[in-house]
Amino acid sequence: MDKTSDTRDAARRRAQNHFAASEERDSAIKQEIERERAAVNTRIAKQRAARLAREAEDRLAAEAMGALFPAAPKKAKKPRKTNA
Repeated sequence: MDKTSDTRDAARRRAQNHFAASEERDSAIKQEIERERAAVNTRIAKQRAARLAREAEDRLAAEAMGALFPAAPKKAKKPRKTNA
């Protein structure tokens, strides 16, 4: 082989190596982002479940309080006088 062919092949190999390293970094970053996203989604799901459980407990407590202390009947409002 001649010298220009060897030089060209070496340049091609360096470019391919550079491209492969760049692809590996991109892949690693994408995997890290996906792991972080999954962790955030898990945390949000736990928080949502806790909130829904609290709301259900509050609703049950309010219903129990309503059963213990029934609301007094509301008075009918008197009609307003108009200056006509």
